Amino acid sequence: MSAAADGGFAQLTQGVLATLERLRAAREVTVGCSQRREVLRLGKTTLQHYQPLPGVRPAGRRPLLICFALVNRPYVLDLQPDRSLIRRLLEGGRSVYLIDWGETDESDRHTTLEDYVLGSLGGCIRYLRESSGGEAVDVLGVCQGGTFALCYTALHPGDVARLVTLTAPVDFHTPENLLSRWVRGVDTELLKECGNVPGDVLNALFLALMPVRLTQHKYVRLLTGAPDQRAVEDFVRMERWIFDSPPQAAAALAQFVRLFYQENALLRGTLSLAQRPVRLTAVNQPLLNLYAAEDHIVPPSASAALRGRTTSSDYSEESFPTGHIGMYVSRAGREGVPRRILEWLRARE
Repeated sequence: MSAAADGGFAQLTQGVLATLERLRAAREVTVGCSQRREVLRLGKTTLQHYQPLPGVRPAGRRPLLICFALVNRPYVLDLQPDRSLIRRLLEGGRSVYLIDWGETDESDRHTTLEDYVLGSLGGCIRYLRESSGGEAVDVLGVCQGGTFALCYTALHPGDVARLVTLTAPVDFHTPENLLSRWVRGVDTELLKECGNVPGDVLNALFLALMPVRLTQHKYVRLLTGAPDQRAVEDFVRMERWIFDSPPQAAAALAQFVRLFYQENALLRGTLSLAQRPVRLTAVNQPLLNLYAAEDHIVPPSASAALRGRTTSSDYSEESFPTGHIGMYVSRAGREGVPRRILEWLRARE
């Protein structure tokens, strides 16, 4: 080995060791940055109200309710001050509420989609309507939570004033949907009988969609990129969220796999919840549909399929040049996405 190569290797080694030391120092880093308080509890589900920021003038009279997915923790929307979609919404003067689904255990194995969509989501919306003089509320549905929001709005259109969907799957059978192809052969009855599914199992499934990029590449980039302490802490926060997946209620997960991934029932118009048909044509509110052009979990075609499926005369959509998680934490997530939502809401006060 030449002297130059030997020196380069030594420099790389020193950089890796320095990064490892920064990682050790970042082990106790905190997540979440905006103050919130619980205002409603429905079983394990809680409704959280984010406290207004000092000096920010309120914008609009309606509360904005965020419905996140069941499969991940919602704190990715409020990870840290400079990477927080929620904080940007608060800076825009919005009164922000968020549904926290809580921690599923074996007592919840028979919890159904109806319990989540009509019971918990519906209960939070009814509470907000009662608290704001009976007016319909604005809803921001994120990922699977966007699918839930569409279903609830189709069944109770009078409860929702304006609807924003963010990386929400609508067509579960698009050609690029690798996850859908993988689970179409799953025995959902057996899945239900086996009990709740640990979060680690689903997390491994999502990582397997792009195994090299989502595992080896990012760690190599971190160790060889000479990041400073702040960059390391950012990385640790994201890793904590990625691997902090809650367990899934057996009955609800089996329903979701069968009805959406296998039967594509929402798009086909064959979906029923609590024996009531769920029709996208019943959604007639102003509707903003945002999705990621490089999304490997919810392909853009799966979200764009919403176009023309509702009866809304005020439908807008926008694609952002990022991936699924990037919609929440990248520059698009902390700047472009909240700015688009705020501008869209302001134009429709």
